[in-house]
Amino acid sequence: MSKVLIIDDSGVMRKIIQRNIVQAGLLVDQFVEAGDGREGLEKVKQNNDLNLILCDWNMPNMTGIEFVKAFRSSDKKTPVVMITTEGGETRTEEARNSGANGYLTKPFTTDQLLRKLGDYLLVK
Repeated sequence: MSKVLIIDDSGVMRKIIQRNIVQAGLLVDQFVEAGDGREGLEKVKQNNDLNLILCDWNMPNMTGIEFVKAFRSSDKKTPVVMITTEGGETRTEEARNSGANGYLTKPFTTDQLLRKLGDYLLVK
């Protein structure tokens, strides 16, 4: 199974993402949560066995893009998928250029989540 870090300033959204991952049939045995990019970097240091990082864009203290850039300076392999309300081709391209592996716009369906994360997590 796997360990997933969810970085979002909304505790409710973190729980929604977790619930949707489980409903999609993706196998995760531990969720780690962070409320912003700065806290996300701390969680990464404490959890060196992460299989996937899901990150919001708009957060206080350190945005998702700032997190991705800082994270990629030390970790090139752990996949990062942006899950955000920021849509559009320009934002998607900016995220990929910063080091994100994928991009999912909120609100999302369980099927969309499965398609985006199925490459990174095992499915029941």
